[in-house]
Amino acid sequence: MKRRKFSREFKIEAVKLVRERGVSVAQAGRDLDVHENVLRKWVKEFGSDPVQAFPGHGQMKPEQQEIERLRREVARLKAERDILKKAAAFFAKEAI
Repeated sequence: MKRRKFSREFKIEAVKLVRERGVSVAQAGRDLDVHENVLRKWVKEFGSDPVQAFPGHGQMKPEQQEIERLRREVARLKAERDILKKAAAFFAKEAI
């Protein structure tokens, strides 16, 4: 069974159906052929940040991009630190 993908517009319209028109999540899920839990997740995500909700495939929210950038920077700095430790140990050994 292949995983279904829904467009951002579809998700926003589904959320509007629940929030603005007052249709229950269960009924909207049946009408749209979307599992109830998935629709609840969409409503929650849209409620927390409507502008950045559903960024799309391969796109991250700005906060996630910053976290990813910082993780890469930490990994690079740790590698540099480890190289410097090894170099210091090497030169300390030769000085003896």
